[in-house]
Amino acid sequence: MKTAALAAAAAVIVLAAVSGATAAGPGGLKHELGSIEAQRRSAALGLYALESRVQSAQQRLTAVQAQAAVLRTEQQRLQLQISVTQETLSTSRNQLAFNLRRLYKQDDVSALAVVLGSQTLDAAVSKLDTLNAVADQSRQIVNATEGAQNRLARQKRTLEARRARLDAAVAAARQTLADLTAAQAQRIAFIARLRSQEQLKERQISALESRVQQAEQKSASLQAAATPQEPLSAPAPAPEAAPAAPVPAASGGRTIVVSSTGYSLPGHTATGLPVGWGVVAVDPSVIPLGTRLSIPGYGEGVAADTGSAVRGNDIDLWFPSLGQARAWGRRTVTITLH
Repeated sequence: MKTAALAAAAAVIVLAAVSGATAAGPGGLKHELGSIEAQRRSAALGLYALESRVQSAQQRLTAVQAQAAVLRTEQQRLQLQISVTQETLSTSRNQLAFNLRRLYKQDDVSALAVVLGSQTLDAAVSKLDTLNAVADQSRQIVNATEGAQNRLARQKRTLEARRARLDAAVAAARQTLADLTAAQAQRIAFIARLRSQEQLKERQISALESRVQQAEQKSASLQAAATPQEPLSAPAPAPEAAPAAPVPAASGGRTIVVSSTGYSLPGHTATGLPVGWGVVAVDPSVIPLGTRLSIPGYGEGVAADTGSAVRGNDIDLWFPSLGQARAWGRRTVTITLH
């Protein structure tokens, strides 16, 4: 009888220890794990938004670099035209000077010398007229070439101004891309740290639950040894879990009424990102990619996918299973854009 009393007392102590371990151990760790998971989910959604912005910045940089390459080609072609024009102008001026010298020398010769130097008077006059005509033609060439050179110089200044603006745009695009890439790397490292913390908490919870299970088994054996004649009472039914409260939409931002449809497909989104909870397919002309969304009944999401059937105020919400997607069905909801 004394042994049975001691066994019963030991069972009570073990049960008290088990209850204390359950309250202060796995329960607290599970709460911390849930908090870490929530942070990781929020960080993952932020990473989706960052990756969309990185892709946009990369496309912007590529477009500006292409414009700069076209402008460099135009500058090279213009420089070639300027070189040819300068050479033509130099040749035309030399020819004009040569013709003017010849005409000046002819004008200095007396009429008798012109007549004596030519077989006829008409030949002498014709010779002078030819020299005048050649000189006039040379002047026209020089004037036309000078006009072309001036136009090319103006074009050169215009292209140089455009080149300066494009160089500044390229530098700005590169800086934006570098900043976003750095933020993306920081977010990835942050998610990796949270995942490590999750794994640590999961191992701690598993170890504590194993200890609790062993303690419960020991308590049950002690209780059986203490009162073998009495049947074990049926355990009280576990209270029903309260339904999860819907996630309220975040305050602030612009609201929009959309028609939402649930879907569950593996693979990657149109932006190249892997699918996951919170991925929302949108029409980019209505909701830009990378926009953070608050969706009543679903939670937080990010516009990270597109689809041929997603047009206007339609959105598709990703679910991990087909059953969840069918349960969501098609709903009209008011979402908040951040």
